[in-house]
Amino acid sequence: MITLLSAPSNLGLRPPEPGSVPGAAKAPEALREAGLFARFAELGATDSGVVLAGRYVDDDQTRPAGRVRNQDATIDHSRRLATRIGKVLDDGDAPLVIGGDCAILLGAGLATVNRGGIGLVHVDGHTDFRHPGNSDECAAVAGEALAAAIGRHWPEIADIDGLGPYFPAERTAHIGHRADDEDLAEVRSVLGRVTPASDVLSLGAAAVGAASAAVAGSAYWLQVDVDVLDAAIMPAVDSPDPGGIGAAELTALLRELAPHAVGASITVFDPDLDPDGRYARLLVDILTEGLGALGTEVPRA
Repeated sequence: MITLLSAPSNLGLRPPEPGSVPGAAKAPEALREAGLFARFAELGATDSGVVLAGRYVDDDQTRPAGRVRNQDATIDHSRRLATRIGKVLDDGDAPLVIGGDCAILLGAGLATVNRGGIGLVHVDGHTDFRHPGNSDECAAVAGEALAAAIGRHWPEIADIDGLGPYFPAERTAHIGHRADDEDLAEVRSVLGRVTPASDVLSLGAAAVGAASAAVAGSAYWLQVDVDVLDAAIMPAVDSPDPGGIGAAELTALLRELAPHAVGASITVFDPDLDPDGRYARLLVDILTEGLGALGTEVPRA
């Protein structure tokens, strides 16, 4: 059974402007208002409540070197989210975590790391692979979450409680980056499979999904950042870019990936950039049609 878990965190994002707060933390309730929870309830899903994050602080002027923005709050939220995800998995259900920003991937990793080698399929318009080894500007975990999840970041976030790396790099597949992604060469040298958005369009979403699932294994976590969609289709994100995939392609990709996913997380939708709710309603259609079979083919002990 699918259960929805809200994780309204914006801790890993840069501020839209100095002193301001990103809107991604409003996403779970905006999607609820647009009908997401009701639509999943019609499919038999339940609602597992919310894991609240700590206060967002724009600490760019005071944060010491070697720390990410909102670091303590991010670690705390990751631990508490992991506990809640773990309980859902222990109950034999499939958690669908509605974020929030991409930093919630750390909580998913903490929850799954000791559950028999869970892989990762990372669907995102960016590789999210900035880390101290390739950048002097590490600060926002939302742009660094994949690197942290496979152990390439400061230990404070990549090795919380000595559990890192949270996902094995060789069983991690990334889908959806644009051709100009600055970390692409490194990502290709590290991960099990890397597929650009252009290949989803040319090869077909189902084929790309099947090939990525084969790398991730018989059970994996599915992370979906909605900026994988083209900016003309989904501008209500932190970093909209042209060259993404369409709604039909994302729906087909999720249909292919959902059955073998132990759980999924949806991130970076920003309701502040969607004043009339049209993009929330689009996401409701994509997610309910694409993720209705979440977890149905995961091997059970």
